[in-house]
Amino acid sequence: MSELLVDFITSLDGCASGQGWPGFWGLEGPEYLAWLGEQPEATYLMGANTYRLMSGFAAGEVPDGQDEFRPEEEASVDELTQASKVVFSSSLKEPLTWPNSRLVRDDAVQAVRAMKSNGSGLLSTIGSLSLCRSLLRAGLVDRFRVVMFPVITGATGEERIYDGYPDVALEMIEHRTFDGRIQLVEYKPRVLEHPPLDVPA
Repeated sequence: MSELLVDFITSLDGCASGQGWPGFWGLEGPEYLAWLGEQPEATYLMGANTYRLMSGFAAGEVPDGQDEFRPEEEASVDELTQASKVVFSSSLKEPLTWPNSRLVRDDAVQAVRAMKSNGSGLLSTIGSLSLCRSLLRAGLVDRFRVVMFPVITGATGEERIYDGYPDVALEMIEHRTFDGRIQLVEYKPRVLEHPPLDVPA
């Protein structure tokens, strides 16, 4: 049976990106980059918006405000290009142009449930906030990992990750600090039917 990891890179205030900020908020360090390179092989799950963004980067499109990719960003995109990817979308058309990408038009929750039951190895999300939210609500997420960078993007932050989430209890299974400033926390999530003090009659 496959294991499903929801994996986010965020600002301290829970944003996935910010206007005027480079990838990794420009704060990645050697320890963090080395750890990224040690990650096990995974099949990456994403929705249409993330696919369009990341495949555009792979095709040479540079993020707004940058003249070119930094080496760390380019290496990250190259690794994703080589990885196996499953894209959930009813709007994208085949064939997908990004190598190693498979389009699934079926309901994402049902498809991922089947992938978990019938497969092996690691399934990992990338971006795709609404997909991650749906998979969590359905109780399919085994591990919930957040790498927080030491910035608060109150004025420029975009893609607020936790808006629309259910209440979730988190059991910590790993934590680590990279380069003296980047914090990783990893949890086993459990979706709550109600908060602890809201006891049903």
